[in-house]
Amino acid sequence: MIAEADLSPPDPADAADLAQGRLRLDKWLWYARFVKTRGLAARLCASGAIRIGGAHVTKAHHRVKPGDVLTFPLGPHIRVIRVRALAARRGPAPEARTLYEDLSPPTPETRLPRD
Repeated sequence: MIAEADLSPPDPADAADLAQGRLRLDKWLWYARFVKTRGLAARLCASGAIRIGGAHVTKAHHRVKPGDVLTFPLGPHIRVIRVRALAARRGPAPEARTLYEDLSPPTPETRLPRD
């Protein structure tokens, strides 16, 4: 099933950012399908749990560019992702996988401890 947001035209603000080789962090996380909604992406950013190049990020509007390395908790794992490309929309999963390189695929060793 295709979500309505997947069919919407690209955001004009995205076009300006893409022309400069950057994109909002919350949008990139959503476009790359790490989170189900952009609101969840914004909350993840605001939690302070994301690092870009080792520096904590607390703003959803922080810009990412190809080459940036993101570190963040996702489910029971810590993900380490290198941004390979930017997108103008949230496409299908195979397209989303081309946006990043997984530097630390989930394994039992990367599992977060339970409380």
